[in-house]
Amino acid sequence: MSILRGPDRRGLLVKLALLGALVAFPMAGSSYYTSLMVVIGIHTIVTVGLCLLMGYAGQVSLGHAAFYGLGAFFSGILSASYGVQPWLAMAVAAIATGTIAFVTAFPMFRLRGHYLAMGTLGFGIIVYILFVELKQFTGGPSGLPGIPPLALGPIVFDSDQRFYYLAWTFCLGVLLTSQNIVNSRVGRALRAVHGNEEAARSLGVDISQFKMKVFVLSAVYASLAGSLYAHYTTFVSPQPFGFLFSVRLVVMVVVGGLASVWGAIFGTATVTILGDLLQGFGEMDTVVFGLILILVMVFLPQGLFRGALEMYEKRARVTAAPWARGRVDGVKRRGDGEAGKRGDPPQ
Repeated sequence: MSILRGPDRRGLLVKLALLGALVAFPMAGSSYYTSLMVVIGIHTIVTVGLCLLMGYAGQVSLGHAAFYGLGAFFSGILSASYGVQPWLAMAVAAIATGTIAFVTAFPMFRLRGHYLAMGTLGFGIIVYILFVELKQFTGGPSGLPGIPPLALGPIVFDSDQRFYYLAWTFCLGVLLTSQNIVNSRVGRALRAVHGNEEAARSLGVDISQFKMKVFVLSAVYASLAGSLYAHYTTFVSPQPFGFLFSVRLVVMVVVGGLASVWGAIFGTATVTILGDLLQGFGEMDTVVFGLILILVMVFLPQGLFRGALEMYEKRARVTAAPWARGRVDGVKRRGDGEAGKRGDPPQ
């Protein structure tokens, strides 16, 4: 007898098929599509952190591009300007970014609702201005060149194909870690905070502590992604870390599903590919993303990923329905006949 039941077996086969496709993609795709997949993997790391913060803890952030930029510039400055080994620079960048998030969280989480969103927006704008004005460190608008690529022994991640596997290794690691967090006691506490803070407090949940932890964790994820981006491109400038990218991150989370860790891949891929297709249309991408955000929030508040899953499950139920209906009808007909023999009214 098989250990795995039908649905479990199908789910395992789908996951194995997707993993196989992910591994084989650089061998079949062109260099352009491989580089696009690298960007999707890096951005997914940021999106997962924002998903934990918004979808599970219920805290809105419109300044997460700042943490992404801090990771990129900290790692880039340390490795390019001060000769720090790139892996060590990434670790220091993550610690420094997490510390900044920890310090800013104290005044930030005194705010709620729209005020919290505006507070994170202000923080993101301040950090962006610092990126532009601190030219002696960041290079200002001209950017910071000469960032060394990552290397693991003799393997140097200086090509799209090599960096693809590195980026997606980090991405899958973050996804699995986040899924474990969601399924743990911490995840249940975060959902309680999202549902009703007063009720969660009455059950003994330390609301401030959990908000602080998930905010710092999401900032560390963003820093890790920023460091990967810096060592992938070997050049960073302030432009990719502005307010518009923060808005795009929110759209990625909403499209993938606010409370769906694995949906982050779907949301990130959709928005990144669409943004790539709209590059030649000026500022139209901002308009399109705004419309997508409105339509998804109105018609599919659970996100496109969960919506697609629900449609698949509904179709599966409809496919099985004729057999189920026939069995039920047969039972009803037999019941009606027995009731007629006894003289009782049919049920």
